Amino acid sequence: MKKYLINIFFIGLIFFSTKSYSNTASDKLYEKIDLFGEVLEKIKQEYVDEVDQADVMDSAINGVLQSLDPYSAYMSPELFKSMQTESRGEFGGLGIEIGMEAGVVKVIAPIADTPAAKAGIKAGDYIVRINNEQVQGKTLMEAVKLMRGPVGTSIELTIRRKNLKKPLTFNIQRQIIEVQSVESKVLGDKKNIGYIKLKSFNENSDKQLINLVKKYEKQNMKGYIIDLRNNPGGLLNQAVTITDFFLEEGEIVSTKGRRASETRKFFARTGDGVKGKPVIVLINNGSASASEIFAGALKDHKRAIILGENSYGKGSVQSIIPLKNGGGIRLTISKYYLPSGKSISEVGVSPDIVIEEEKQFELDSDKDNQLNYAIKLFQS
Repeated sequence: MKKYLINIFFIGLIFFSTKSYSNTASDKLYEKIDLFGEVLEKIKQEYVDEVDQADVMDSAINGVLQSLDPYSAYMSPELFKSMQTESRGEFGGLGIEIGMEAGVVKVIAPIADTPAAKAGIKAGDYIVRINNEQVQGKTLMEAVKLMRGPVGTSIELTIRRKNLKKPLTFNIQRQIIEVQSVESKVLGDKKNIGYIKLKSFNENSDKQLINLVKKYEKQNMKGYIIDLRNNPGGLLNQAVTITDFFLEEGEIVSTKGRRASETRKFFARTGDGVKGKPVIVLINNGSASASEIFAGALKDHKRAIILGENSYGKGSVQSIIPLKNGGGIRLTISKYYLPSGKSISEVGVSPDIVIEEEKQFELDSDKDNQLNYAIKLFQS
């Protein structure tokens, strides 16, 4: 029945599109609808295997969305429902933020202290297989669904990594992902450098970070190192609040979208929470979204030294929009712009001091070349 309904739908579209239109754009649009109907019919008649036209339509819809950017995607009713169920904590994940690049799933960043990070997954890795399934050709949301599953179960990821000829295989156990977003310690010979690793921008990150800095301020800190490496971002309001804490005044970020409600500017309120003390921000290829807002705003205002590697370049806002069929779409509705007016999208934030990462860093490791360089800057 579904197949016949789809055929009737397209016959209606083709008939409708044969009417004359004075507007050139409309003419071209309906010519394309005619063409699509013709291609669908040829597939039905000539393709070597019989295909479900409903599946073809789902692929076409998702193809449209993925042609827009790496973050927009279609979710069928079944996928949309299962994603909602899994988000209630009945299923586990790996702890990675992913996007699409040229039809391949790319790791934006593994979240610190999650199964993916502990296994050795890195920002910039390409996921080519999930268990025994080839990933290329799947949608972003289908890949996400494959990686989720019951807590305690294992999954095998096959990874392609830059500068390595052979693929890497990782066996990772799924867990409930609960991120403690702030981790800290006091560094330096004189124990007067506040080191704060911000793992994500979740709903409590601002309170955790600000309360921590206020305690450090009572210990007469010389300055602060804010570590945003492998921080995939999070909530916009958290990025604004945390950035505001380190700025005396000025614009933090602006968002621009087609709707007036999505076009906004955010400014810092008067008052620098650390009274102008030096700040160094560490970033890498896994620093994305809200991390880039923070680093970019402090760089534009010359409030901090940005050290490390170029950030990821995810400067857009996505919204989950339900559809009438019970499915949904993840759609980009606005983009971020730094105080300088530059877009973060696909460009990212470039560091003032480029220090490439030598080893996978750990908070207590003495082999963290980027962190050690930042400490030397304070002590020089």
